[in-house]
Amino acid sequence: MTTAPDLLFDLDDLAPVGLPYAPTARLILPAGDLDDPEYRARWEAVRHGGIGGSDIAAICGLNKRRGPRRVYEERHGFRKPDNRFMRFGRRMEPIVAAEFEDETGLKTAMPPGTLAHIEHDWARSNVDRFVLDSFGRVIAPLECKTHSEFVARQWEDEENPPEAAALQAHWNTLVGGWDHSYVAAVVGGNRLLVWRQDRDQELLDHLLQFCGAWFQRHIVDGFPPPIDGSEDTAELLAHLWEVKPESVEEIDIETADRLLTEHERLEAKVKAAKEELRKVENEMRDIAGPSEIVKDPTGRIVWTHKQNSTFAPKRFSEAEPEMAARYTVMKPGLDTKALKADHGDLYRKYQARQLRPGKPAKQATAKKKGA
Repeated sequence: MTTAPDLLFDLDDLAPVGLPYAPTARLILPAGDLDDPEYRARWEAVRHGGIGGSDIAAICGLNKRRGPRRVYEERHGFRKPDNRFMRFGRRMEPIVAAEFEDETGLKTAMPPGTLAHIEHDWARSNVDRFVLDSFGRVIAPLECKTHSEFVARQWEDEENPPEAAALQAHWNTLVGGWDHSYVAAVVGGNRLLVWRQDRDQELLDHLLQFCGAWFQRHIVDGFPPPIDGSEDTAELLAHLWEVKPESVEEIDIETADRLLTEHERLEAKVKAAKEELRKVENEMRDIAGPSEIVKDPTGRIVWTHKQNSTFAPKRFSEAEPEMAARYTVMKPGLDTKALKADHGDLYRKYQARQLRPGKPAKQATAKKKGA
């Protein structure tokens, strides 16, 4: 059975119980350079030995981009390569913190490293910045976020930040023992949003109990969380294993039939729902007729049907061949056929896997008899 990874050092060597700047936490790893392999190994060991603020929304099923199964796999060795978005977020932290200072008049400071709760060592926190009072004392943690304009709608609530950021900030207050926290986000490159969150003890007690039980079962005891229907889990499963060509996995008939029957039922349900949705949309299109805007008697716009969607290149080329030829350009492209012929193994490495369900045992047997 899998157990949580051992730390590479003695936690008691780093800090006394309780800190002047974080009453309910202790320092378990000083800040360092993540590009240094030795420090990176220590940092990952600390991370794998507990639950951090960025994991909370994922564990609770409230993060569309990261699910419980990904947290589990990451704690047991799977690592998603660092990407530009992650690096950009880290490099933007000083800018977000500086804008926060200008906006609020409060000062910030760099935290000393990774913190752990003094009673619940698995509860960890990597605070982006400390917020200081006029005497230079730490009064709250600050979460710094950077997002594009494409997700701006998720950040339009003036009273509360999105759930993932809110829970991360609340978790920081739990670990450190502060009575409030801040979230600051730069959206679209030039718009700063700031929220102050008071400590919610009822929420923190629930998170501590729920996440503690989750950590024990799935990280310490090693039982994987149930598979969910999120896009993140689908993406994770697509990259989790190195595929063994033509290898076979055997399962019992009951499990196979349950999954295949449920797949058929849901597929039929999705198809029927799409047809119902198309019927409603077609009625809306018919009412709009040649108009682009539809209003009710109060003047409220109830829907639009504007000619501003995707361009139809095939239909245009067939109707206007001369004009199409005039505006046709040659673009560089990857010769996948040649790549497959010359380097089949490399080509296969980047091929997507396709799921093709069969029929439940009863249907398969009936079809065979009928044949």
